Amino acid sequence: MDEQPSASKSRTQKSKKRSRDDNQNSGGAKHENLQVKIQLFQDQPNKIPPLVAYFPSGYNPQSQQRQDEEEPHNQNNSPKVPKVKVFRNMAQRKGNRLQVVVSPGGSNVDFVGSSFTGEAAAAQVCRYSLGVLDKEAGTLKIIPIATNKIFRLEPRVRTAETANEEASNSTKSELTANRMDKLGELTALYGTKRERKKRKDAINLKKEVDSESQKSLDKKIEEVAFDKEALANTSSLIARNIPPHDVSATTPLEAYPLDKIILKGDWDFLGDIYKLWQGGEKVETNAYPHFVCNRIRKLDAIEDETQQWKLSCILSYITHLMKFRDQFSMGHVKSGKKHIIPSIIHHRFLNLFTDPESKILASEKINLFISYVLVLALHVDGFRTDPSDIAQDLRISKVDLRQHFLNLGCKLVHQNSILYATLPVPLNFPSQNIRRKRRQ
Repeated sequence: MDEQPSASKSRTQKSKKRSRDDNQNSGGAKHENLQVKIQLFQDQPNKIPPLVAYFPSGYNPQSQQRQDEEEPHNQNNSPKVPKVKVFRNMAQRKGNRLQVVVSPGGSNVDFVGSSFTGEAAAAQVCRYSLGVLDKEAGTLKIIPIATNKIFRLEPRVRTAETANEEASNSTKSELTANRMDKLGELTALYGTKRERKKRKDAINLKKEVDSESQKSLDKKIEEVAFDKEALANTSSLIARNIPPHDVSATTPLEAYPLDKIILKGDWDFLGDIYKLWQGGEKVETNAYPHFVCNRIRKLDAIEDETQQWKLSCILSYITHLMKFRDQFSMGHVKSGKKHIIPSIIHHRFLNLFTDPESKILASEKINLFISYVLVLALHVDGFRTDPSDIAQDLRISKVDLRQHFLNLGCKLVHQNSILYATLPVPLNFPSQNIRRKRRQ
């Protein structure tokens, strides 16, 4: 019972000490209590409320004004008072759009801020007001600020102002066009039949409206000299469902460029096999394809770490391809569901090999899928591969697999009773007419 008063006494002494320290830090200023009458003002359509702005660059117009007041004015030293201009969009629906321009005297730099771009365009959940205290009259006037926005005044070189406005306008139009294109793609992929039909009708209507420009475009197209060889290669790409290739390439690596199959952003998500190999863990067939398990030993024979990483990434990409097909296969759904494909790669597979309106892979998409797997297998085996294990993983016969290799421009050779697929360059694809006659 005796300790409680001493404790309260010590707390009182500490609070007094804090109050003395606060008074010393504030210069001994005393707080003044005022009784004022609060007056609230509403927006008036015919008047612009006060504008509140700040300079993130550190420019202070008041400091410049003080310098002008301290220095004597003469003929060669005119006051440099900044000029303020406010521009307002007079359109009925955009009447709240304001732009503030502060022009310092003797400088070719303007400070520009708006209520509809940049920082002011961000989402805002608060409301700003300006308070004016009149001690003599005993009133506190609370006035709403213009457009409820605080203007961020950024420096702009006066000579480049027009160019900046044009660039911003073009950027806005490009962003709007890109947004509409993406919305149209989403509608085509996931929209209802009614929405897809509506989009199709809008596209056809746009073509009819723009018939005059289409005629002029047709005239220009007639004057263009087409590369017939390139067009033939494009048609063969569509007919054969093969990955990106270069018919004029002088090496197999250039014939089917790896960077066109595995994109730059995909490599960072293909390190799973490399980590297993570094940790000395076994790659088992219940989790990885037979082709991948039989090629892991190639990493031990490579001395360059970069080449080791590259080969392991290709094997990982082949694994993701195989498991992706399992997800759409009726008899192998479980193996596909257990495997996790990185989202960026999975999205690319969906765009390449699936049809949004179907839950199974179409025959032409399956042929394209097989072509991608075989090209990557050729890269792994140095463009001389034994297709036995890859045929087992793809669950197709060796005879059918041969036709897929021929369609890629490969050549089949026998050595020691083993069939190998090689890739001679330049690429030479079989004629489509010959294939049709064989089928007949």
